[in-house]
Order: sequence, then structure tokens, then C-alpha cells
Amino acid sequence: MGMSKVGCVVIGRNEGVRLERCLSSVQNLVPRLVYVDSQSTDNSIEIAKRASADVIVLDMSIPFSAARARNAGLERLKAVHPGVSVVQFIDGDCELNPEWLQSALSVLDEHDGVAVVFGRTRERSPDGSLYNLVCDLEWDTPIGVARTCGGIALMRVSALDHVGAFDPSFVAGEEPEMCLRLRQAGWSILRIDTEMTLHDVNIHSFRAWWRRQKRHGYALALSAAKHGCAPERFRVREISRALTWSVAAPFSILLISIIKPWAILALLIYPVQIARLAFRDQTGRPKVGARAALSLISRFAETAGLLQYVCDRLRSRLPQIIEYK
Repeated sequence: MGMSKVGCVVIGRNEGVRLERCLSSVQNLVPRLVYVDSQSTDNSIEIAKRASADVIVLDMSIPFSAARARNAGLERLKAVHPGVSVVQFIDGDCELNPEWLQSALSVLDEHDGVAVVFGRTRERSPDGSLYNLVCDLEWDTPIGVARTCGGIALMRVSALDHVGAFDPSFVAGEEPEMCLRLRQAGWSILRIDTEMTLHDVNIHSFRAWWRRQKRHGYALALSAAKHGCAPERFRVREISRALTWSVAAPFSILLISIIKPWAILALLIYPVQIARLAFRDQTGRPKVGARAALSLISRFAETAGLLQYVCDRLRSRLPQIIEYK
């Protein structure tokens, strides 16, 4: 499969210099380039036009989601370049490794049943903050057959057409949900040992990190609402884990301590869990204790996202995007 069959969809909003780096990393590799903008107020559209990208500006009066943006880019690619059979999705805060596409394309050539190939994403400044470091480790997923991928990946157009691409109603977590449908349809997702992208999450405050984890909790709720029943029980385990640590355990301990005050000592299970997570850390990366603490605190943030989803449903509101930047 040659480059003549490859297109690229970039999505972004107010990425500025980061978008410029992103487009520069792909424009000489993939001539068929579509940029989907979510009504940026900076010069993102001008940057994309200078990079010779086909620019789409989404109508924000229609509920927005990254899934909707990616679908719009995909549809434009298919309409303007009907010969495109593979699409590289990338976010405007990322840069594509120049060696990535050839490696990924060779994998698709060798494995007809693979719908999605993705590689290693690294943070641009992992030492810039604890939160950047946590994200850098989050991107380092196991090599081999995977259950999910992120929004940055090389995908077969035929596989996307087979399952209807991304679900635009998912304001977060749209990639794992689509991967589930791909797997149910007989396709596979593959993580290969190749550098793929440099990502710039740029999180420097606890508030921003909390909102990012809250968004993840909202995504868990969306996924479980659609696919939580047997046999897959998609995302149910993650929801149970969040609720156990953030609701069931503390409230049970506090209730019992009303009758038996010494039971309050059971709250020591939290520092014990942090120590356990730190002890199991095999990454060799710094700030082990702080990362372990964040991992446990994230259960509370995820629960906040679950509660927001429930409130939105009770009020008959459409799913709400939780922005953290």
C-alpha cells in the first residue's frame, strides 16, 4: 500500500503554534490533508490554509464532539479523494514522527484483518509537570493486539465504513467505543513498537488535571450506557472501581465509625493503597509516590464525571463536553 492511498485528518481548536508544528509534520508526508476546525478564535484557519490543507469549519450550533469532527474530516477525504483507503487521524496538539507511516502501512499490508494501527505517543515535556509525566506514561500501552486506541492512529477506511466510524454523540471516549464495535465486527486493533507522535498535553495545574479525569469518568458513563450489558459489560469494571474507592469505601467506614469510633482507622486503607500502587510501579520513572496518589485521587474525579452524566440524563440534557485546557 503506497502513500497514494493515504489521507490525513487533523482536528483542532485554538492550537496556534502547536497546530503549525502538527501540520508541518504531516504536509510533506501526506498530500491529502484535511483540517477540521471547531471555530477557533486564533489564527488556526490561516495556519491550515498556508499548509495547503482542505479546511472545514464546523457549525457549532450543532452539538460538538471530537468524534463529529473526525467524521467530518473523513467524509471530506472520501468525497474529494475517493481512492483513499487509509486515514491517519491526528490532533492539532501533536506532531507525527516521519518514520511512522511507512511502518504502520507495512503492518496493514501484512494483516488484512487489522483495522487500526497505532504506536508510541510521547509527551513533549514530560518533565514540565507531574501531570505531563502521568500522561506520558499513560500513552505507553502494551505492544501487540489491543482492545482500544486513542484518537491518533492509522485506520482503514473500509473498517470505519463497516461500523459507521465514530459515534458523534460521544463527547469523550469515542475511540474506545468505536474500537469495541470494530472488534465486535471481527476487526482487530494493533499497537506496534514504533514511535508515532509527540503530544503536547501542557497540563500544569491540579484543576486542569482533575477536569481531564472528570471527562474520563463522563466517557465511562457514556460507554457503559450504550454497551454495559453482558457479554461485553464495557467500562463497567472501571466504573465499579471508581465508585468503590470514592463512594462505597469512605461512606461505609464513616457510617460504621458512628457506632464504633475506632473504625475510622480503616481510612488508612487509602495511604496503604497509595503505597501499594507505588510499590508495584515498574516504570523506573520519577515521582512514584505522587503518581500513585494521583492515580487514587483520579477515582474521585471519575466519579464526579459519572455524577455529571447522571445529572445531564435526569435533566434531559445532551451530553456535555468537559474541557480541561
